[in-house]
Amino acid sequence: MSNPVKTNKRILALDILRGVTIAGMIMVNNPGTWAHIYAPLRHAEWNGLTPTDLVFPFFMFIMGISTYISLKKYNFEFSRAVGMKILKRTILIFLIGMAIGWFSKFCYYWTSPTEGISFGAQLWESVWTFDRIRILGVMQRLALCYGATAIIALTVKHRNIPYLIATLLTGYFILLVCGNGFAYNDTNILSVIDRTILTPAHMYKDNGIDPEGLLSTIPSIAHVLLGFCVGRMMLENGKANEDRESMLNSHLIKLFLAGTILTFSGFLLSYGCPINKKIWSPTFVLTTCGLASSFLALLIWIIDVKGYKKWSLFFESFGVNPLFMYVLGGVLSILFGSISFPWGASSISIHGFLYKILLMPVFGETGGSLAYALLFVGINWCIGYQLYKRKIYIKL
Repeated sequence: MSNPVKTNKRILALDILRGVTIAGMIMVNNPGTWAHIYAPLRHAEWNGLTPTDLVFPFFMFIMGISTYISLKKYNFEFSRAVGMKILKRTILIFLIGMAIGWFSKFCYYWTSPTEGISFGAQLWESVWTFDRIRILGVMQRLALCYGATAIIALTVKHRNIPYLIATLLTGYFILLVCGNGFAYNDTNILSVIDRTILTPAHMYKDNGIDPEGLLSTIPSIAHVLLGFCVGRMMLENGKANEDRESMLNSHLIKLFLAGTILTFSGFLLSYGCPINKKIWSPTFVLTTCGLASSFLALLIWIIDVKGYKKWSLFFESFGVNPLFMYVLGGVLSILFGSISFPWGASSISIHGFLYKILLMPVFGETGGSLAYALLFVGINWCIGYQLYKRKIYIKL
């Protein structure tokens, strides 16, 4: 068995990439107004790739590497205790995702009640939204992919995982081809399955397509498994007596090699299978995993090899508590949009005040929208930095 890499050889760039993705996810989810979004912060409408489309898959790629690191201490041996730990974490993350959705509905109905109803009726209307709450979402996808990847990593021989990834992606592509899976409407097989099992009331509404739907979870699992395999390739042959410089150079070569092959493969195959985030197409998996691998190599070279670390403190504060910071951003976003106070002849929310009163008059509609997103990230960072400074790590 290979000697593990010593803990004192921790790679800061992993935390930084986690932090970059979480900060990016919070920023793109919180523009000043959805009507005027700074162009690079828009998702591709259907086929194609924008900088924003890289944020979520980058985090999932890193989650695969982190899963490799976390399971290594168990020697990748399945036991009842480890299985229960994985199951509990999977359920916890999934339920937190649903809780954020419920809290959003609660605040919406509480602040916009039906006219003429009593306090009790308003409270019930706000609390009981389970008949229309979205079942899947970002946190739920992370939970399912983490749970599946962890179980696979403990029960399947690692040399066979690449074949499993190829099978999942190939099978999913065949499903897309046979089921009109590249159509942006409700005839898409992904939409048909989601509407049948989840029902429209529990789905994200985008031409019948739920971007975190049931079938698209299949390539998402392959996505995290790819991150796991890259982590294994990068770390499994670490030598106990290897100096840090040699170790980092080895990481750089492997990551750049993996990144180049995956990115080139994704773009090459996109002529027959479009790159598409909303259906998480196989080429989307290959391209984004390749770009994430290359970006991680670049960060290792900048931070861990060259030692340029001062700029990274901002992102490290997000990266050490990634899922907690994402949840915090979601909760603050809901509160900023729900909490109102008197302003002139009416009232205005915290969100509305910051964007419409403070930022839009100075920066304009689009500039103000971007400024609000950056301000919102800054507010989250202030909380994250206090946790980081006090060495408080909240693992979800």
